[in-house]
Amino acid sequence: RCFYDQKILQKTLGEWKEWWTVCRERKLSLRADSHYRHLLHNLIFKAWRAYVCQQQGKRNKYYVAESYAKKQKLLRTWQCWLVYVDVQRTKHGMQSMALAFRESSCLRISWAVWRRRHYQNCTGRKMNILALQHWAQSLQFRAWLQWRELYLYSQNDKQKETRAVTHHQHWELKRCMEAWLGYLNLHRAKKLQNELAQEHHQSRIVRQCFSDWQLSWECRRRVHAHRKDIGKLAARIALWRVFAHWKHYVVLCVEETRQCELAEKHYKHHLLVLQKFWNRWKSRL
Repeated sequence: RCFYDQKILQKTLGEWKEWWTVCRERKLSLRADSHYRHLLHNLIFKAWRAYVCQQQGKRNKYYVAESYAKKQKLLRTWQCWLVYVDVQRTKHGMQSMALAFRESSCLRISWAVWRRRHYQNCTGRKMNILALQHWAQSLQFRAWLQWRELYLYSQNDKQKETRAVTHHQHWELKRCMEAWLGYLNLHRAKKLQNELAQEHHQSRIVRQCFSDWQLSWECRRRVHAHRKDIGKLAARIALWRVFAHWKHYVVLCVEETRQCELAEKHYKHHLLVLQKFWNRWKSRL
C-alpha cells in the first residue's frame, strides 16, 4: 500500500507538472498575442494618420482649385459686362447719329430707322450667343462640382460603392446631355422663328418706307409738275441702289450667321470629345 501511494503521488505530481507547463505556455501565448495586437494597432494608427494627412492635402488642393474656378468665372463675367457696356455706348452713339440724320430728309430718316433696328437685332443675336456660351460654361462648372462631390464620396467608400458611384455618374451625364440637347433644339426653333419674324419685319418696314416715299413724291409732284420725270427717275435709281446694298448686306449677314453656327457646333463637339476623354481618363485613374 505504501508503494502504491508513492506511485499515485508520483503520477499526480507528473500530471501537475504537465498542467503547470501548459498554463505557463498559455500565459506566454497570451502575452505574445497582446504584444502583436499592440504592434498591429500602432501600425494601423500610423497608416491612418498618413491617410488623414494625405486627405487633408487633397482637400486643400480642392479648395485652391475651387477658388481659382470662382476667380475665372468672375473674370469671364466682367469681360462679358465690358462687352455689353461697349455695345450700349455704340448703340447710344448710333442713336445720336440717327437723330442728327433725321433732320435731312424723310427717306434718310426711314433708312436710319431701319439700319438702327437691324443693328439692334444683330446686337441682340450676339448677346444671345454670349449668353449661350455663358450657360454652357456654367453647365460645365455645375457638372464639375457634381463630379467633385461624387469623387469625394467615392474616396470615403471606395471599396464598398465603386460600381454604384460609376453608375450614378453615367446617369447624371446622360441626364445633362439630354437636357442640353433639348435646350439646343428649343434654341434652334426659337432662332428660326426670330429669323422669320425679322425677315417679315424688314419687308414690312421696306413697304412702309416705300409707301411714305410715294406719298411724299405725290405731294411734291403736285407742286413741281415740270420736274416729275427727272425726279421719278432719280428716285428709282436711288431706291435700286439702296435695295442692292441692302440685299448684299443681308447675304453677308446670313453667311456670317451660318459660319457662327458652324463654329459653335464645332466648339460644342470639341467640348463633348474633351469631356468624353476626360471621363475615360478619370475612370482609368
